[in-house]
Amino acid sequence: MTKRVTREECNCFALRQAARFVTQLYERYLSQAGVTAAQFTILSRLARHPDATAAELSNDLVMDRTTLVRALKPLQRDALVLAAASDYDTRVLVYRLSASGQRRYEKAHGLWQQAQTEFEQQYLKRDRAKALRAELFALTKAAA
Repeated sequence: MTKRVTREECNCFALRQAARFVTQLYERYLSQAGVTAAQFTILSRLARHPDATAAELSNDLVMDRTTLVRALKPLQRDALVLAAASDYDTRVLVYRLSASGQRRYEKAHGLWQQAQTEFEQQYLKRDRAKALRAELFALTKAAA
């Protein structure tokens, strides 16, 4: 007879459950700026490093390109993200924040900071949250 795996033994279940919980926390704040947590990560990446290609964005955000393009569409529709031909290859698009995208990012960043503070005060203390991020980033880096 095959042993049944309990949810307490499953890394995938624990990570997905925690991810849903944390996403809901951050989206409760970010929704006030009209963005999702996934959109915020894109805006944040473009605020730090404009003129990124889809390949660079998908690699940096650990998203498949189809998911990234789907997440970019509403940001482009709302004129928060602009696409233009690359200087080095006109067949390649690069993405950057528009002026309204920069303003939306700044508003969302303040709300993100509130979510970050709630997470670190109510759920994991700052040092534990920092250690958790380090472990999770190490995991995705090792898999790359």
